[in-house]
Amino acid sequence: MVDVLGGRRLRTRDGAWVDAEEALQNKVVALYFAAGWCAPSRDFTPLLRRFHAQLVAEARPPAPFAVVFVSADGSAQEMLDFMRELHGAWLALPFHDPFRQELRTRYNITAIPRLVVVKPSGEVITNKGRKQIRERGLACFQSWVEAADIFQNFSG
Repeated sequence: MVDVLGGRRLRTRDGAWVDAEEALQNKVVALYFAAGWCAPSRDFTPLLRRFHAQLVAEARPPAPFAVVFVSADGSAQEMLDFMRELHGAWLALPFHDPFRQELRTRYNITAIPRLVVVKPSGEVITNKGRKQIRERGLACFQSWVEAADIFQNFSG
């Protein structure tokens, strides 16, 4: 994902800026295409928040996993409200970054919510991350790590 988002700055839920290369290096990255106005997004986001927390905040050592939110909200304020209300401790592409549209096109996003899990190169591991989390829970992460060919010693 460093290849795709390299040189960009991402926002945290609290409004801090982080360098994408540093934040995403050597991690499996899930691009989360969603919006606060979308009922299925509002339904899935708490599940993704718990999934992320179990892998990153609660696991020792933390799993090599990051979520990047790509908003389909109508305004920057709607995006921030959705992030503050339901999101976990993950990152977001800024609302006014035109790269949001490029990512939607690149990963063929025609409906939301969609969770696209990618290798560090940006190559798709799965575009059915939402379904896999619902059906397999934390077990799906091991297959993502293996497909990404990073940190093979993670066990979850």
